[in-house]
Amino acid sequence: MEDRIKVTGIACDTNVAKITVRSVPDRPGIAAALFEPLAQTGTSVDTIVQNTSLDRTTDISFTVTRTDLPMALTQMEAVVREIGAGGLASDDTLAMVSVVGSGMQNTPGYASRMFRILADGGINIDMITTSEIRISCVVKEEQAGEAVRLLHRGFQLDQEP
Repeated sequence: MEDRIKVTGIACDTNVAKITVRSVPDRPGIAAALFEPLAQTGTSVDTIVQNTSLDRTTDISFTVTRTDLPMALTQMEAVVREIGAGGLASDDTLAMVSVVGSGMQNTPGYASRMFRILADGGINIDMITTSEIRISCVVKEEQAGEAVRLLHRGFQLDQEP
């Protein structure tokens, strides 16, 4: 019953696209160089993931709306050349599913439970982000509906209070 107190709903956003800038030099100012052009044109960035490798480069992935993807890619192509990154990739076949409720970030177990529910349903997680009221996973859009159903059932939102 604790789940019913913390988890109040499941949300799904299908207007999601991911951009990955590959082999980005790992030095101060690079993140600013990547994201300032997007901010200047009013492009909102949601989830950001940075991975550091052993060769002093990193891959940076982030999500934007599908509507903003063409402009964001054009901007990133220029930035990739400017900073000497290794390349650019994008994926517009994604969705973000979220477990929503207050206080989840400070209560152990909600994220791992969400991940287990999705894994048991054969749904791969591409990116993860958390906040005080939300745990969100980027998944393939074709699996988003099933992810919502599984999470709804897994967090007992299909039962009467």
